[in-house]
Amino acid sequence: MSRPIIFGEIEGIEEGFHFDNRKEMMPTSFHRNWAAGIDGNAKEGTAAIVLSGGYEDDLDFGEEIIYTGSGGNDGNTGKQVTDQVWEKGNAGLLISMDQGLLVRVIRGSTHESELSPPKGYTYSGLYSVVDAWQEIGKSGFKICRFRLEYSGNNQLKKTIQQIELDYSNRAKKRIESTVLRIVRDTKIAWQIKKLYDFKCQVCQTSIPTKLGHYAEGAHIKPLGKPHNGDDNPDNLICLCPNHHVMFDKGMFSITNNLQLIGNLSGDLLIHDNHKLSLSNLKYHRQAHGFE
Repeated sequence: MSRPIIFGEIEGIEEGFHFDNRKEMMPTSFHRNWAAGIDGNAKEGTAAIVLSGGYEDDLDFGEEIIYTGSGGNDGNTGKQVTDQVWEKGNAGLLISMDQGLLVRVIRGSTHESELSPPKGYTYSGLYSVVDAWQEIGKSGFKICRFRLEYSGNNQLKKTIQQIELDYSNRAKKRIESTVLRIVRDTKIAWQIKKLYDFKCQVCQTSIPTKLGHYAEGAHIKPLGKPHNGDDNPDNLICLCPNHHVMFDKGMFSITNNLQLIGNLSGDLLIHDNHKLSLSNLKYHRQAHGFE
């Protein structure tokens, strides 16, 4: 692994490019591992992944991928035989999520998808890591899970080391981009924030704005696939942006007694009229390794 890790696009290898085998990817650092599916580390991040059917819990929806991390599986059957942990390439995917580093996705012929090639490997474009959690997989062991979304229009042509800030004036133009964190407030979320007077239930901070105060409605069990949480009051808490990000990334969680665990201590402020779902609290703790 003496070749340097390179993030984003690599010159001369366009989306749709076909490789006959894994070794062809290595000289350019497109994917530096001959056998492992993840090309990354816990210090710099993950630059590329290969979908090759090696993990039974993988889900491929095309522009959205639910990816199983590395480790603990039987190479012959694809079944998990031990728990996965947040280290090496799995930790690298967390870094790529936190820092917004795009990941090259390669689909192999042994991966069950209509987008997979009949033989060899196809470069499927750049994806953003937008969510990460732990859950019990089909074989009964803990697996690290990642949700990736297609971001191929970002046209990232430079490596981290090559990026230079450009302060020159330029004409305004409309460009396509990928937003990694979108706050979608619903009427119920607004009601929860109103109940707490737009004060964070963790730090009691209320952010002043020109027209009032700002807070965010945070779902305990995330909405959408694969979590399928509900947009109900018992699945929502009111948080400041910092604690919302920390909660979503599993830096702290909440016990059934409303104590804060992880990187925070103390108790969650709770209004008498606000009841939280204990099963959703347990889901969050399990997803982020607190039990």
